[in-house]
Order: sequence, then structure tokens, then C-alpha cells
Amino acid sequence: MLYFLFDFLSLPDAFNAVCWRICAAFFLAVVVSLCCGSKLIEILHHHQAHGQPIREDGPQSHLAKKGTPTMGGLLILGTSILSILLFANLKNPLVWICILVLLVYGFVGFVDDYVKVTKETSNAMSAKMKLFLQFTTALVAVCVTSYFTPEETRYTLSIPYFKSLALNLCYFYIPLAMIVIVGASNAVNLSDGLDGLAGGLLVVAFTFFMILAYICGGNLAQYFYITPIVGASEVAVVCAAVIGGCVGFLWFNAPPAKVFMGDTGSLALGALLGTVAIMVKQEILLAIVGGIFVVEALSVMIQVFWYKRTGKRFFKMAPIHHHFEQLGWKETTVVLRFWIVALLLAVCGSLALIVK
Repeated sequence: MLYFLFDFLSLPDAFNAVCWRICAAFFLAVVVSLCCGSKLIEILHHHQAHGQPIREDGPQSHLAKKGTPTMGGLLILGTSILSILLFANLKNPLVWICILVLLVYGFVGFVDDYVKVTKETSNAMSAKMKLFLQFTTALVAVCVTSYFTPEETRYTLSIPYFKSLALNLCYFYIPLAMIVIVGASNAVNLSDGLDGLAGGLLVVAFTFFMILAYICGGNLAQYFYITPIVGASEVAVVCAAVIGGCVGFLWFNAPPAKVFMGDTGSLALGALLGTVAIMVKQEILLAIVGGIFVVEALSVMIQVFWYKRTGKRFFKMAPIHHHFEQLGWKETTVVLRFWIVALLLAVCGSLALIVK
């Protein structure tokens, strides 16, 4: 909205510069989160008598978290969308796709969280219903994004570390992109099991893709091994707003957490991360930079498969962050080491921009 205001007032171009709006979106989200976080937690406490249900078969140290409210993702989504509406160029259709993904996936997560806390059960919305809503929204997001993508790169899959290597998947690209969005959404959801874990990992991933989107949408793209994407710089503003929301949320989610992100935040933010990767045509790079999310999801699939085949567990507990807890690692140790690995993966991902 401020973008239109500055344009209407014919203010200098500096006021509408992407860099300025990226910084403004980030800091506004952080400040609003810090100012409103305590009040939101108070409201959630009032409406959630017993807080988020804790797995009885989980680590015993987690039983002390009983009574901690969930749906903290509302803080991230609220502050992020506010910053996006104020500082992003709302003429850009990619911005509205991002908002759509946040709202729909956030709604799905909110309903799931609401059923959990009201019925005091860890099993809420059926898996079939969740997947139907997730894939339907992903289909809309992919089709609209593809429509506004240049025809020569519309259905291509970029191969990291090789500038000229890309696969034209034709219409097979659409189901693949849908899987990327839904897969990222559920992978982040599985990673949200320790205080500060998912929030910190999301800050790293979104920071990487914010920089990537900024480069893709500007003149800098010619100096890197990436595909130029018209309008992608506005996606950088979206990422900055989400990063600010996550940083503000981490203030309250740091151990011992005063609030959990819940499905409200994890499903929406994971879906947005997958959507951003599609917008900048770096779907494979998402699997590298978000390697922790991939491993978390794979650990669950391996555990289920192995248990059905042998009747035994492959890991001591899944997702894999609980496995390390069962090995004797403290929760904070697991979180910090996962953050470090995420940073190293982001560095590896950045090499794809400069190495042929």
C-alpha cells in the first residue's frame, strides 16, 4: 500500500527501492511481533486450557511443556501479511499468490490446531482432508505462477551448479511443483518439534531465497548462474516480511518456549517456502538448502516403512530430532546443531549461484 502512496505522491525512487522495502518489511514484522507477542500468548492461554497435547510416547523431558499454548503461527502470519501489504508492490501477481498460500495453508493448520486443543488429542483433521486442501491450493498456486512465468522457462526444471542445464518437463512440471509445495509444507510441519527448531531453520531458508529472489528479479542475475525472473524482486520483500515474523516469534519460542508455532504456522510457512522456490525456478536447490527439512520427512517415512516390514524401529524415535534426544543430546544441543547444519547447507546452496 505504501508503494502506491509513494508513487502517487511522486516521491523519489529511493522510497520505492526494493532494498529499502525489504528492510522496512523485515523490521516492521519484528517490531510488531515483539509488541503483540505477549498479548497473543495471553489470549491463547485463555482459550487453551491445557495447551497443545504432548505425545505420551515422546521424550519424557517434553512432559514439562504440557500447558504451553499452540497456534503461535498466527503471530508470524499476521505480522508477515501486514508487512507484505504495506511494503510489497501489490500490482505483482506473485505477491498475491504468496498471500493466498499463507492464508489457505494457515487456515488448514489453524483448524487442525483448534481441533487438537479443544478435543485434547494429537489426531485432528484427517490426513485425506488435509492433503486434498493442500494439493488443491498448490494446483492453483502453480498454475497461476506458471501463467506469469516466461514461456521459455515456464515448465523447466533448473539443475543447480549448471547454468545451461535445465529439463523441460512440459505439463509434467505442474504435478512436480505441486509435490514441492505440499512436501515442503509437511516437512516443515514435521520439523516443528523442539523449541526454536523450525523457526530458526525457516529464517535460514527464507534468507537464502530472499537473496536469490532479489538477484533473479534485478540486473544482478546476469552475473550469476541463475535464471532471470521478471518481478521476482517483490518475492524478496515477501521473504523479508516472513523472516521478520519468524525472528519476532523466536523471541517467545526460545527455550523454554512460551508458545508453539503449531500447524497454523508450520504448514503455511513450509508451503510458502516451496512456492517461492517455484517462483525463482530453483526447486532442486530447495532440497539442498532445506536439507534438514528433507531429512526430517525422510526419517518419518523410513521409520514407518521399516516398522511395517520388520516390526522394529529404524530410529529410536521419529522425526529424527527426537532420535538425537533419545541418544542423550539436550534439546538445545539438537536445535543449535541443526541450525549450524542449515547454515552450512545454505552456503553449499550459494555455490550453485557462482559455480558452473
